[in-house]
Amino acid sequence: MSIMMRMSPVMSSTSPPSPLASPSPSSPPVLPVRSLPGSYGWPLLGPISDRLDYFWFQGPETFFRKRIDKYKSTVFRTNVPPSFPFFLNVNPNVVAVLDCKSFAHLFDLDLVEKKNVLVGDFMPSVKFTGDLRVGVYLDPSEPQHAKVKKFSMDILKRSSNIWVPELVSNLDTMWDTIESSLSSSSSASYIVPLQKFIFAFLSKCLLGADPSRDPKIAKSGYAMLDRWLALQILPTVNIGILQPLEEIFLHSFAYPFFLVSGDYKRLCQFVEKEGKEVLKRGQTEFGLSQQETIHNLLFILGFNAFGGFSVFLPSLVNAIASDKTGLQEKLRKEAREKGGSTLSFGSVKEMELVQSVVYETLRLEPPVPLQYARARKDFKLSSHNSVFDIKKGELLCGYQKLVMRDPKVFDDPESFKPDRFTKEKGVELLNYLYWSNGPQTGSPTESNKQCAAKDYVTLTASLFVAHLFRRYDSISGSASSITAVEKAK
Repeated sequence: MSIMMRMSPVMSSTSPPSPLASPSPSSPPVLPVRSLPGSYGWPLLGPISDRLDYFWFQGPETFFRKRIDKYKSTVFRTNVPPSFPFFLNVNPNVVAVLDCKSFAHLFDLDLVEKKNVLVGDFMPSVKFTGDLRVGVYLDPSEPQHAKVKKFSMDILKRSSNIWVPELVSNLDTMWDTIESSLSSSSSASYIVPLQKFIFAFLSKCLLGADPSRDPKIAKSGYAMLDRWLALQILPTVNIGILQPLEEIFLHSFAYPFFLVSGDYKRLCQFVEKEGKEVLKRGQTEFGLSQQETIHNLLFILGFNAFGGFSVFLPSLVNAIASDKTGLQEKLRKEAREKGGSTLSFGSVKEMELVQSVVYETLRLEPPVPLQYARARKDFKLSSHNSVFDIKKGELLCGYQKLVMRDPKVFDDPESFKPDRFTKEKGVELLNYLYWSNGPQTGSPTESNKQCAAKDYVTLTASLFVAHLFRRYDSISGSASSITAVEKAK
């Protein structure tokens, strides 16, 4: 997320690299033009075969790796789910772009558009968002996009004075709950306490609404968002449950909105009643209707913020709690020796290693693994090794978990290197850290699709780590449970 430079959360940034500029000085100045390798296969049969490979026989990462090896190219034609039989209006044909150089084209809005491509050619029913196309589905060329983007950036700017106090207060509640569970058990699942913390903290900061004022929302608001979010994306994600049950029940059809209509109505009522000040600004300052304001707020809260943190923070905890290399001692030392006595956005900027660990986790475990864009016109797309002709209307698809392991950009790309983004070389690598609809060095504006919350996400995660090591000397656990914590001496 992002706010004005004077408000302190925004990290200094430079212009993002040109999508056609190679990050490798050894790349040849003139690249050969190559026909796009790969195939969509026979109608119906090709998409079904690729779907089964993607979800069942190989899994997403192996699916893309095998095709890179087969075609000797990081750019190729393939199919990505969802597809036939019950997605008749969804075209699964994509051009995969799987290295940093080709992937960067997804964010050049002179070449591509972002209309209705959040999860590819498939788009969940607008009933999930109040019969409206909320901001995430709008291309910047659409006038409504600027209104919604300005509104979302304004929300963040105005929340900056309460962001850190609310974060710390709700984190203390979360860790108290986990400690209580550990007192009577050898292991404590922290997913529910974590999600309750995320929901309460974000509701207060983004909506100006206190969940405790509505007992039903306070108890189950996070679960309502989980269900609402899950039904929209289940056809596109690999869950890893017993096959063929996953294929039959999760990937074969779009889930109907009525299954969560009661939850969504209750959440809308909560926003309307408790978020009056934010709703009024959306209408009077940004020209949005009340319904546009409510549904965009809920999407920002539920899909972008709550959903993103619910995926990312467990990955961050796992990277730290499972480490056996002495990383925790280094993080503890930095968190306590730098930044002064009170945590703030400014204080974590002094913690180089803490921030690098956050960036490295985002590199290896991006919260949104797939990015899409549709060619706005015919153009030439460059990878590190070749140039390819892309036709207007073709859908480009980048799998970030492989892109962020580009060996031409990142040394030892498969390894978690906590200090990768430290020092001058590490800062330069931020030009190629893509996780938020653009590079980390980019800046969100109303005319691009970069996540309005980009800087808030990295700084919040850094605060999460710093708070952890000011409260504890050490922590053990995984992406789903904590097995031990040692209180700070």
